[in-house]
Amino acid sequence: MPSYGFAIIALTLVVRFGLYPLSAGQIRNMRKMKITQPLMKERQEEIQQRYKDDPGKQQEEIGKVMQEFGNPLAGCLPLLLQMPILFALFATLRGSPFADINYTVDLQILPSEQIERVVPQPFTTKPSNIYISDGLHYPIMALLPGGNKLAVEEKTRVQFQTTEGQSLMKLVTETPGSNIEPIFEVIKGSERVKIDKDGTIEALAPGEVTIEATIPGIAAKTGFLFIKALGRVGVMGDDGTINLDILAMVLFFGVSIYLNQELSGSSGGGAQQQQAVNKITPVIFSGMFLFFPLPAGVLMYIVVANVFQTLQTVILMREPLPENLQKLVAQQEKAEKIQEALPFEKRSKKKMS
Repeated sequence: MPSYGFAIIALTLVVRFGLYPLSAGQIRNMRKMKITQPLMKERQEEIQQRYKDDPGKQQEEIGKVMQEFGNPLAGCLPLLLQMPILFALFATLRGSPFADINYTVDLQILPSEQIERVVPQPFTTKPSNIYISDGLHYPIMALLPGGNKLAVEEKTRVQFQTTEGQSLMKLVTETPGSNIEPIFEVIKGSERVKIDKDGTIEALAPGEVTIEATIPGIAAKTGFLFIKALGRVGVMGDDGTINLDILAMVLFFGVSIYLNQELSGSSGGGAQQQQAVNKITPVIFSGMFLFFPLPAGVLMYIVVANVFQTLQTVILMREPLPENLQKLVAQQEKAEKIQEALPFEKRSKKKMS
């Protein structure tokens, strides 16, 4: 049986290597903006003061400054381009085979005298992609051949089939190593129906009923390294226990964000307000996964991607700066040394006097 964990890692690396040029450009731009931001801000303030009575000229001159130093928002472009890929990956990892797939079947139980006026129509749910074995999947929907309106004491059975009419149970039987068994639960109106393990429904009393049919993901309970189950969702289990593997990945995700910000210099020149934002951002993003939990397989993808991003940042931050930026850095360091020396010189003069 192939390792889904290694498959996730391989997929993550393929995506990250494919996006490497975009990410590298983003990191280089952030590094450049950290150096040029003080000078660019000073130039912009001078232009705003000089052309305060001429908005058109002011915008023109600011545009020239942006062209010279680069647009601060340019670093957002790679992230925006990555979003469709990330959403597609998340949608894939949140479905089969890493997560259980639920189908909702709504029933109406009617008295015998009312059911006679109902024209039977087959009831189907929206199809979902279901893996029945490694590499073999079909679009599967839940089906009630006689419809979802039943008379009291009438029986029917929830069936699963492909959009082309193939029975799921037949496909499972014909596939070596496949042992998928749907699970049924009445989540509304349990006193009105009885349902067997094979999906047979018996109507007991009039009213509305909702049944949830679940097809387990074949990799939902498959672990990898310290992860107990790639399909497990949330830090807190149904029985109240804490899933330490998921908690560890959430915390590591927050730490990796903080490291990336520190390495890339995105805190922006050491201002207290920016430093506070730099510290709170990892907490906010990590907290999102506590309130909006994702399967462990998705968290694993995020963690591996962030490790790759951190290594990429370390490598790119070691690159030599262009000559014009090196001059700016030298000027800034010289100015800082002068500012540090001034208070000392003033104190020295007081002592001499």
